[in-house]
Amino acid sequence: MTLQADRFDGRLVLPGDPDFEEAVLGRVFNGRRPDRRPDAVLIVQTVEDVQRGVRLAEERGWTVAVRSGGHAWAAWSVRDGGLLIDLAALNDIDYDPATEIVSAGPATKGGDQLSPFLEERGRFFNGGHCPSVGIGGFLLQGGQGWNQRGWGWAAESVVAVDVVTAEGELIRADARQNSDLFWAARGAGPTFPGIVVRFHIATRPKFGFLGHTVQAYELEDFTEVMTWLYGAHHDISTNVEIVAVSTPTPLPSGEERRVLLVTAVAFERDRAAAQAALAPFNDCPVIDRAIFVVDCAESSLAEQRKQQELQNPEHAQYICDNLWVDGENTPEGIARMVEGIRPLFTTNPTDKGFAIWMSNAPTRRELPDMAFSLQTEAYVASYTVYDDPADYQRNRDWLNEVMAHAQPVTAGQYLGDSDMTNRQLRFMAPENWERLQRIIAERDPAGRFARYLAGDPDTININHWEL
Repeated sequence: MTLQADRFDGRLVLPGDPDFEEAVLGRVFNGRRPDRRPDAVLIVQTVEDVQRGVRLAEERGWTVAVRSGGHAWAAWSVRDGGLLIDLAALNDIDYDPATEIVSAGPATKGGDQLSPFLEERGRFFNGGHCPSVGIGGFLLQGGQGWNQRGWGWAAESVVAVDVVTAEGELIRADARQNSDLFWAARGAGPTFPGIVVRFHIATRPKFGFLGHTVQAYELEDFTEVMTWLYGAHHDISTNVEIVAVSTPTPLPSGEERRVLLVTAVAFERDRAAAQAALAPFNDCPVIDRAIFVVDCAESSLAEQRKQQELQNPEHAQYICDNLWVDGENTPEGIARMVEGIRPLFTTNPTDKGFAIWMSNAPTRRELPDMAFSLQTEAYVASYTVYDDPADYQRNRDWLNEVMAHAQPVTAGQYLGDSDMTNRQLRFMAPENWERLQRIIAERDPAGRFARYLAGDPDTININHWEL
């Protein structure tokens, strides 16, 4: 069968074309490139191209993988064989002031494009921290965004999605129509049985003041600082995002070295409210040993985005893994959790690597009815960041070792920072997993769309030590 490349408004790029490698890998954020290659790449220009691409895949017997922003650490969009549909051109934004709903294409960058667009209109949406992350994969995975401990997961703000089905049809899915796909679109991640070509998202009023508190500690203070933070974070205002990060940091002395930063960002109506919300951080029992303290400095979303870009350099080589930390909220339980995660923060072998602990407390609320369904009161992710491919195995071995150390306090993982080709954990409640499989079987019985990229497809959504 001859491929009719001229049937598309965009371009169908084939292995013999001079820019095939660029089409496959050029928009992959992680500089650690996979050796997998598809049979073709469709660089779409329109939603109609997406529909044509799905129908072409049916003709050819290809599976379909999808790329929105290219930020998946394991490069989920790059598969062996099949068609890669690249949605980069689907990044337009529209806002309805009557409903306060913003609609945007899946390749829209949450921080670089969507957030400034909404800020100009006095609105806000808690998108991803790294500004160049596309909203497509981010929202499909649940959306771990700004201040989720107070405002919920970003996917909770999605009110509708426009989807190209396995038959190449364009449909709307929301709470009233095609509700099975709407349910799956909020948490299924890269096994979603369709291609979301547009998200419709409820927005919130933009806060009046952003206050930023930072405390820097030596790594040997990790246990004391984190023990205090575990005891304190339940009672801090839910308008405050709380993150502890181990990262190389410029210090007042002029040197730069790895320290533990306790950071808190208050999204409040004014400075007085932000100061009151951030006041509990001054009660840290070892604050007198802090290397430096910044107390409720005025900041902005633009400033926060700039810092995130510095933390996440594009095309550096990353290996990442993560866990939902769980344990009893007792002195003994907190001690076990803190010790479980300690090596992730204190022994990173790369100069640019970092680890984050993010508060999600209080989380014992009932989540909306959606595929995303696993969370605990704290989330941890650790990243090695390096430039020389020869360092891969050393860094991979270290990350596997520290994750094994944390296994006794691990409930599962978040899809967005996972690599199931290396380590498979639970990321969804079992009953939600079963429901998702039924939806996939009904909506994509021929397996047109690629499923999770995993080392063992038969043991997905199971903690590997439970097998």
